Amino acid sequence: MSDLPCVVFGAFDRHNFGDLLFLHLLAAQLRGERFAWAGLAARDLRRFGGHRVTALGTKRRGHLIHAGGELLGCRAYEAAVMLLDPAAAAQVIARYDRDPAAATAWAARQLGTARALPYVAGRDAVASPGRLIFNAVGGVDWATLPVNTRAEAKAALAAADWVSVRDRITLDALRADGITATLCPDPAVMVRACCGETIARYAARGEARAVRAAFPQGYIACQFSAEFGDDATLDALAQGLRAAATASGLGVVLFQAGAAPWHDDAALYDAILPRLPDGLARRFASLHLWDLCALIAASRVTLSSSLHARVVALAYARPRLTLRPPQGDGPDKRDAFVATWEPDALPGCVASADLAPAVAAALAVPHAQREAHAASLEAAYRSSLAEWRPLLSGQ
Repeated sequence: MSDLPCVVFGAFDRHNFGDLLFLHLLAAQLRGERFAWAGLAARDLRRFGGHRVTALGTKRRGHLIHAGGELLGCRAYEAAVMLLDPAAAAQVIARYDRDPAAATAWAARQLGTARALPYVAGRDAVASPGRLIFNAVGGVDWATLPVNTRAEAKAALAAADWVSVRDRITLDALRADGITATLCPDPAVMVRACCGETIARYAARGEARAVRAAFPQGYIACQFSAEFGDDATLDALAQGLRAAATASGLGVVLFQAGAAPWHDDAALYDAILPRLPDGLARRFASLHLWDLCALIAASRVTLSSSLHARVVALAYARPRLTLRPPQGDGPDKRDAFVATWEPDALPGCVASADLAPAVAAALAVPHAQREAHAASLEAAYRSSLAEWRPLLSGQ
């Protein structure tokens, strides 16, 4: 155990499925440490299964652990908007989206920091002799960041005691810039090992239990982001879901993984239901972290645009595939994760038109193979953690 508290820093100051998980996972794996949870703003997300977090810098400094996520690509304006409620976010977007300079100035005022990548904190946020850790972070857009933004983040990474990243695109980009980093699976591969008992309790009650009763033959757990919001895209997705459900004999359960701006839009889930045959699909209303985990863990297939919905399905050895946004014109964090960690037998990122054969392919992968793969990534994550945890005790 360290004499200093561990300040765990990340984007768990807003409702997003994966970010809400990270604090639970680190708390389970770093037992005996003293924790403070920090984001860019003080927020209380306990009603969603998250934590009560403070703004970085408002509590005693200690070790600083970046908990994971696409932190190396989250720019200040995006981060600030995602901390707003939907109505306020819409007003800000209308005001600043076409004025980058004004947007940058507004974000700095809103967040209380001028960092271009505000979730990337450097040595100045760490107590002496504390450690600066970047744990399984992502940054697939690193090479396209403005030069000044990249230089600022490079300084923070160069000062770190440990940097691990969750995909090869980020790893190669950082190494090309002279930054030492190692590869580590996303922290969410540990969810079954760390939180399985809690998830099992939630599976036995509420909506998670109700959907199993509604679809005794099993169901496709389906999530999609606001990027799927136009009518043509919703029509195509509905056609793909109908074909996949008909071919597999499964029901469809629609769930929302993120309620923060620029994540999922609840209205789209209501809009797609009338496009599907009666009785084929139902809406999963809960936004609670453990309800969502229970839904995914019991699914026959998980289909999502959310990376962490896929990773939780992986941890539970469920068949899975990623729904490719219609605007996708190049590799993103989802493609990067699949290319780095998933076996070739499992579908990667697929278009709506290809859902039926992709679901069939995912279901065809033997359960034993999926279990072995989940165990291998869990072991890889444990190995990475074992390398940096001793740093907290001065070793």
